[in-house]
Parts: sequence; C-alpha cells; structure tokens
Amino acid sequence: MLYYSLNRSSEKLDFKQATLKGQAPDKGLYFPERIPRWENEFVNNLKYLDKYEIGYQVMKPYVGECIPEDILMQIIKETLSFELPLHQINENIFCLELFHGPTLAFKDLGARFLSRCMGYFSKEQKRKTIVLVATSGDTGGAVADGFHHVEGIEVIILYPSGKVSPVQEKQLTALGGNIHAIEIKGDFDACQRLVKMVFADEGMQKNVSLTSANSINIARWLSQQLFYVLAYSQWHDKDTPTFSVPSGNFGNICSGMVAERSGLPVNQFIAACNQNDVFTRFLKTDRYEPLPSIQTISNAMDVGDPSNFSRIIELYGQDINLIKSKVCSFSASDNETKRTIEDVYKTYDYILDPHSAVAYSCMKTWQKDNPNKKGIILGTAHPLKFPSVVKELIKNEIEVPEKLKILMQKEKKAILLNDSYADIKNTINNIIDYNPA
Repeated sequence: MLYYSLNRSSEKLDFKQATLKGQAPDKGLYFPERIPRWENEFVNNLKYLDKYEIGYQVMKPYVGECIPEDILMQIIKETLSFELPLHQINENIFCLELFHGPTLAFKDLGARFLSRCMGYFSKEQKRKTIVLVATSGDTGGAVADGFHHVEGIEVIILYPSGKVSPVQEKQLTALGGNIHAIEIKGDFDACQRLVKMVFADEGMQKNVSLTSANSINIARWLSQQLFYVLAYSQWHDKDTPTFSVPSGNFGNICSGMVAERSGLPVNQFIAACNQNDVFTRFLKTDRYEPLPSIQTISNAMDVGDPSNFSRIIELYGQDINLIKSKVCSFSASDNETKRTIEDVYKTYDYILDPHSAVAYSCMKTWQKDNPNKKGIILGTAHPLKFPSVVKELIKNEIEVPEKLKILMQKEKKAILLNDSYADIKNTINNIIDYNPA
C-alpha cells in the first residue's frame, strides 16, 4: 500500500515513510492509493472474533510489509489494551464509550497505535526520533501516555500556560522519562506557531528525525476505523446502525467512512457539530465556506476549517451527491448541549460529556424524521475532563477513576518559557543533548 498527497505534488510513500513524515512536503494530507474491500465472511463473523484479530485484519492492508505480522499483532494488542464497550442509554440510542483508555479520551487509541508503529520504525533509524507536538489539552495527554517509555523516541509537548484543565496538565507533565513538557506563556496559537518554526528550521533536523503526532497522521487517522468495527461487533439489533460522531477536525468520522467503504454495514453517518458548523452548511449549500472558530463548551470541536474535509471529498470522488447519500449533519448550540446533559442524566442516570452530548442531540434530531431507528453515538471523552460544566448541570459529583487519583498526586514537571523561538530552540537542543541516542 502506497500513500499519495492530496495536493499531488509529492512522491508516493509506503506506510512507514508516510507515518514518519506526518504531512507531505507539499503540505497535503496523505491518502491511501486504494481502500481495501473486506471479505463478506470477515464482516459476518465480527461478532465471533476477538478485538485483537479484528484490529489486525483491519490494519494489515494499510501497513503492508512495513511491519512484520507478529510485531503488528503485538502493536494491536497494546493499542487495544482497554475496553471500548457499547452501552445502551435508552431503547434507541447506544453509546460507544471511547474514554476507558489511560487519558480518558478517544485519542488514546490512535496515539497508542501511532506510538508503537513509530517505536518500531525508530529502531531501524540511526538518528534519534523527536516527536514535537503543540496541544490545547487532550492531544498532548494522549500522545504523552502513548509514547511514554517507547524506546528511541523523545516527546516534546508545548502547551499554553493556564489554559488547560488541571487533569489535562497532569496528563502532560507528570509522566517524566522521555516525555518533556514545555509550558508557554501564551495561547495555543503561540504554541502552534513555535512548533511550525521548529519544523521550518533546517538546522534542527540535521542530527535528529523530527516528526509530529498530530491528528492528520495516517497511523492515527486510519486506526480510528476500529471504533466503528468494534461497535458493530457488539451490535445485536437487526437494523443497521446509524453513527452520530462529534465532529471538529473530521478525522474520526472520516475514518468511519473509510470502514464503510471497506464493507462495514452503516445506515447513515451524522456529522454532529457545535456552533462551528462549516460541514452542516456545506451539505445545505454545496459550498465550503470556513469561518473563524467560535469558542464553545465542546471545545475540541471548535474548528472552523477542518483539515480532514479534503479526505472526505477524496474518499467520495468529489461527488457531493454521493456524500449526501451517506452523511447528514446537524449542529447543537451550547444551550442545547447543556439541556441534553441535564435531560439524559435525569431520565437515564447517564452522564454525557459536552462532546458526546452534541452527538446525542444530533441523533435525536435525526430520529425525529426517522422514528424507531436505532443509532450509536461516539462517547469521545469522560465527563470528568469537563468538571466545571458537567457538575453544575447534573448537581452531583462525578466518580474519579482510581488511575486518575494516582496521577493527580504526582508532581508536575514542566519547563516554563516565554513565547520566544530562541528559548524554544535552545531548550529542545538541551533535551536532545541530555538524552543521547
């Protein structure tokens, strides 16, 4: 399997090269040259296969010969080391709980798969691998946990001082070892700008292999297909499920679309958006008109120009009508999101985080025109990650998982810096020198 840039000005690469590059030199996203078609026997037997065999079969065509079969199976086992249960909320709505991983967010799966792949690839390289990431919270935590103790890789995470939650900050700063947190006196945009400056600095890449672990990386993106396949393996209703997906940068829902094109039974996808509704408007007008993002309580979805929109267009061959036949989209305001959290808790004694609440609200909107149809929402984060919002709405405490209690007791380890490229460059060089390959 080879991967090409959607800007079509860079050479095709195999899975290893495309994973290590992250983004193509022409700034396009990588895309597989073909979408594998699964055998009917595989799809029909999903309910009888264990999750590791399912993960292996789904990812093997994309990895190709870049990773030996036994190593790939081990990577899959480490990736799926936590449960992804399908929980029934009411008669017609189920929630695929993706928050049972180490950082309580759906990004754990993709980060673990990516880190294990990079860890294997780094063993074949003479130069040290440095993973550099800017985060507003959850991505950094998932990357930190996924790469912790991965041999041959140092991870450097930039985050904005005072602008992440206490839980998110501990997930970034308390691990130590090969995880290095840099706290920037500025906002997320400043962190992102500094990271881009490092990647543009040719001198920084002379002695190390510098890469990123953001959501556009094919290893992170494609591995999220497993959400949908594992959900279907737990689905026991005669109706084909509809999936409502909290959508910001659209990597998650796009990976589900890839699984559907491979043969997974899906009735409909619902792109569940908050007030950042560029995709909702696109389906109504046939015009893609990105706007500056609006801050909401479902902040991970506050994206005005989704990176993975280009992958969706490519997947459906630029055919807008074909997209509309498989995908619909609704948006939910902050007030609607809050009402949903309150109502679901009072009625079903189930706690939704703000992102999952958007998915639930949009599913209910879809079901008004599709009565008695059943669907699955993707529960992308634990409500504990948004305590100030959720506790106020449910008027109750949220049970803290034991592993989080332990983490919160650990010491924060971070380097506090000004928004200065000279300071960042010097600090990164010190980290590289202090941890020799």
